[in-house]
Amino acid sequence: MNFPMTTYGKEKIEQELEQLIKVDRENIKVAIAEARALGDLKENAEYHAAKEKQSHIEGRIGDLQNKLARANVVDVKKLSGNKIFFGATITLFDHQKESSNTIQVVGEEEAMESSQKVSYSSPLGKSLIGRELGDEVTVKAPKGDLVYEVEDVKYI
Repeated sequence: MNFPMTTYGKEKIEQELEQLIKVDRENIKVAIAEARALGDLKENAEYHAAKEKQSHIEGRIGDLQNKLARANVVDVKKLSGNKIFFGATITLFDHQKESSNTIQVVGEEEAMESSQKVSYSSPLGKSLIGRELGDEVTVKAPKGDLVYEVEDVKYI
């Protein structure tokens, strides 16, 4: 499976990966060595905590490397039009709240960093893909249907 992401999303993953490999991985090696020097490893809480953190770091490194290897990077600035595709920045009018909100349809990893970003695979993201300026969009939500009108579509 490919992981769609914007060029911004790819850069953020690369930055996190660099931090994990060059800083966090090296720091945990030192912490493990220091904990090992304290003696008996069976009852050494510092050692076990450091090993658990190392496992978490290595898992995250593997996850990010996998996503980058299978990334389908979309340069949003090369897109245009009034139809909503991955990477679009959309202004929606919420009929229930009678207010507008601007969001961007992005990859799953990017969507976690901001409330102004929604994943293409979320219910809202799925409802928006393929819609056009002026369309009314209904999203099935646990509290009931949410109705939005597409006020603007940009690729920035």
